[in-house]
Amino acid sequence: MSDIKHILIKVDDQLLLAYDGAGECQRTYPVATAKNGVGQQFGSECTPLGEHRVRAKIGGDQEINAVFVARRPSGEIYSERLAAECPKRDWILTRILWLCGNQVGYNRSGMVDTMRRFIYIHGAPDSHPMQVPSSHGCIKMRNEDIIELFDRVAVGTPVNIVSH
Repeated sequence: MSDIKHILIKVDDQLLLAYDGAGECQRTYPVATAKNGVGQQFGSECTPLGEHRVRAKIGGDQEINAVFVARRPSGEIYSERLAAECPKRDWILTRILWLCGNQVGYNRSGMVDTMRRFIYIHGAPDSHPMQVPSSHGCIKMRNEDIIELFDRVAVGTPVNIVSH
């Protein structure tokens, strides 16, 4: 059921708002954006601003806490033990909504391309705090929340990322 027709990510509030086709907010989720703040540049590890869309949905058949490496399930399931064995790993869990910029020269093409920067909305370990900027540019969500959102959006869904 693709009833969510637009996503708004408010970086200043560390929130993701999901809207239906009538423009009514159906759900608000806490998120964690980049610890380096906002920015478009390749290699900045910042969350990009502007108009985007969901380019791909990845992992719909995976169980909760499934670990992804390069957008592929690794076969691992996240646990605190696994985290202790791999303390430097950037955990991408459960589901991935891969974003693509819509604004050429701002978040699409060249050194500002959101898709080539591999910016996702994805699950994170439940031990990671939400509403605290901590990612490498992506938008992190609780695993239960990303499953719910993933099931309610379609490829092509607009995603606006704002900071003000």
